[in-house]
Amino acid sequence: MDSYDNYDFDTLAVRAGQVRTGEGEHSEPIFTTSSFAFGSAAEAAARFSGEIPGNIYSRFTNPTVRTFQDRLAALEGGEACVATASGMAAILAACMATLQHGDHLICSRSVFGTTTVLFDRYLRRFGIEVDFVNLCDLDGWRVALRPNTRMLFVETPSNPLTEIVDIAALAEIAHAGGALLAVDNCFCTPALQRPLALGADLVIHSATKYLDGQGRAVGGAVVGGAEIVGKEVFGVLRTAGPTMSPFNAWIFLKGLETLSLRMRAHCANALRVAQWLAEQPQIEQVYYPGLDTHPQHMLAGSQQSGYGGILSFVVRGGQPAAWRVVDATRMISITANLGDTKTTITHPGTTTHGRLSPQQRAETGISDGLLRVAVGLESADDIIADLARGLG
Repeated sequence: MDSYDNYDFDTLAVRAGQVRTGEGEHSEPIFTTSSFAFGSAAEAAARFSGEIPGNIYSRFTNPTVRTFQDRLAALEGGEACVATASGMAAILAACMATLQHGDHLICSRSVFGTTTVLFDRYLRRFGIEVDFVNLCDLDGWRVALRPNTRMLFVETPSNPLTEIVDIAALAEIAHAGGALLAVDNCFCTPALQRPLALGADLVIHSATKYLDGQGRAVGGAVVGGAEIVGKEVFGVLRTAGPTMSPFNAWIFLKGLETLSLRMRAHCANALRVAQWLAEQPQIEQVYYPGLDTHPQHMLAGSQQSGYGGILSFVVRGGQPAAWRVVDATRMISITANLGDTKTTITHPGTTTHGRLSPQQRAETGISDGLLRVAVGLESADDIIADLARGLG
């Protein structure tokens, strides 16, 4: 292709990154090989040293994975992308590439439960100091900064309460303190939000979610600049090996081709479901950025091109009432995954955030009656009817 700057998002999602082989294939091939052969000892030495580019070993160089990386980088507007074995592997690789003993990381309290565990339990073991602040409290981020702060980490929208932070404002805070801003863009994807254009330094993805879109494979990615991602994060991948398989990369490539279409449909369905839930007397509160009752509704409208497919709501009656809603469903899938064509429902307090302490759950707003729904591509009427079974 010509320069990626010459094409719209939907074209890049279908075409970017592909380099046809001599076979002239139209669809991207899967290179299921562990290693690559060299024409001579000198060529092998030059490849390993980085003197000349090319494939070496599929732990860190594979043509199918490279195509996925180049396509996602184009969609996010980044200079480089490193694909990983999972979304959590992407977060870990980003931290290993940019942090060391004695550094300080600030994370939003409103993140995926396993992200909290990674930072709070495991990074601390290696001498990295960690603080958690309220996502939307910009003054709180400023106060938490220290001379040794090296990274600010957020999800926006957050999991599962869909809270939203002003990325541009937070980037200014981070950079003023000499820190990087890393944004988990899992809920929006580049189809709805491009954090790098707003000042973020790193974008994290769980490709398992919307990038695939059909619940078929596990993977992750880090997108950003050529120096931090293309050298440092890549160095972690090459050495530690949290590698994405070629087959999974091929699946994600197919998912990217329909990403924009799917995200628009997810947004439309989620808004209808959220509006219906907001009218139900058994529901205490609905969290969805597309509702004008959402605290960051205006920010979402200016920062994102759509409100996303994730919503949460609190059922009156606590955990027993919430579990009745879950157990009454007949069509919706009871699973903690999200971003699927199939609608899913989960009780965060006992699943995705179950490893947090009661105090941590309280601080992040994970109440006993909270349910998260990842609205899929079925009929919105059927999704609503299925949720209604447990609200009677």
